[in-house]
Amino acid sequence: MGRTVFGALADAAEVGLLVINPIVCAEVSVRLSSIEDLDDAPPKDDFVRTPLPWSAAFLAGKCFVEYKAKGGAKTAPLPDFYIGAHAAVSRFALLTREARRYRTYFPTVELMSPS
Repeated sequence: MGRTVFGALADAAEVGLLVINPIVCAEVSVRLSSIEDLDDAPPKDDFVRTPLPWSAAFLAGKCFVEYKAKGGAKTAPLPDFYIGAHAAVSRFALLTREARRYRTYFPTVELMSPS
């Protein structure tokens, strides 16, 4: 079995500051019971909450257009597009289990995988 997300987060925190945006918060929150659980997941000194930059939202839209042109079935931009675009424009490394999609649409983003 692969490592847990929280184990991978702890390892990533050893390398540098963790960044969480509202999209990541929404995705992670489905597995948690309360906002306090989210706050306690990584130590507070290890992460910072940051808004999604406008340039990332624009890039996410452009990647969605590319996705649709390749036959994608979704009717609205996927959360992964916002997360990947945020990492790309901010030059963040990205911790993900879905490396293939990020490599396709955000080839410049350094990817870290918990598996």
